[in-house]
Amino acid sequence: MKRALAETVNQSSLKKPGLWPRLRDQWDLQLLGLPGIILILIFSYLPMYGLIMSFQEYRMGDFPGMSQWVGLKQFQYLLKDPSLFTAVRNTLVISVLKLTIGFVCPIIFAVFLNEIHRPQVKKTVQTVSYLPHFISWTVCAMLMMDFLSVDNGAFNEFLVKAHIVDAPIPFFQNSKYFWGMALFTDIWKELGWNSIIYISAMAGVDAEMYEAADIDGATRVQKIWYITVKAIKPTIILLFIMSVGGILNTNFDQIMMLTKNMGNAMLKETADVIDTYIYRYGLGQFRVSFATAAGLVKAVINFALLLGANKIADVAGENALF
Repeated sequence: MKRALAETVNQSSLKKPGLWPRLRDQWDLQLLGLPGIILILIFSYLPMYGLIMSFQEYRMGDFPGMSQWVGLKQFQYLLKDPSLFTAVRNTLVISVLKLTIGFVCPIIFAVFLNEIHRPQVKKTVQTVSYLPHFISWTVCAMLMMDFLSVDNGAFNEFLVKAHIVDAPIPFFQNSKYFWGMALFTDIWKELGWNSIIYISAMAGVDAEMYEAADIDGATRVQKIWYITVKAIKPTIILLFIMSVGGILNTNFDQIMMLTKNMGNAMLKETADVIDTYIYRYGLGQFRVSFATAAGLVKAVINFALLLGANKIADVAGENALF
């Protein structure tokens, strides 16, 4: 009887304290997270109030939320606009390219980098691969325009002198090349930066697993596939789910800089995406309610895709976000 009573006392003493006692005991740690919470509230949640403008006819000078209500009128205009489907097509093509080729490239790069066993070489390659991330898209676009220029551009000079093409390729004068340029510039700029999380995950792999694989006679490719890739698989799935949730979000800065703020009419057919579409109507034509409706539809679709990708991963028994 005494023993059972003692166990009951011990179990009760091991119970976690309530929420408020924990907050009181960890007040210094809570203060560290407070600035982040405030920033999220100000820049992520408070702006949601402006979404009601998508159901109104907002006019410049009106206080947000006090304009005339028009119901679903803006959404009807949106679905009837023929240029919307061009923007959706371009957005999906560019996003799918980045979600497949662009998503896989950092993983492959991280695996190859992990196989370099000379620390000095490895650090040098890492540093060089990170540098483009810190270059603004304005500078990046200028570099690409010079590099791919028809007049003495390094890439076109190489193609002509190597007799691969007879004449320079007008990359910025023909819309059919834009999707490839968007993919190439995104990979070049973000390859090293996006590989950091995979390299960090690989650093946690136990070295004894590779030693055991060597004893079993595993080849280098087998060790990469069955040990390295398997170890970072949860990270890959989580990042892929998040990427699916943002499939309608193209890199606005990238598109605007490569097209000279959409001033290059020769690229508009394949460069006009949902983000530039919203920008053009919202700030270019001051149709704020219409642009807000387009942004709301995009956000709802992205959220639905995120939930769908997370559910598929959960059903498949993989690591889901929630």
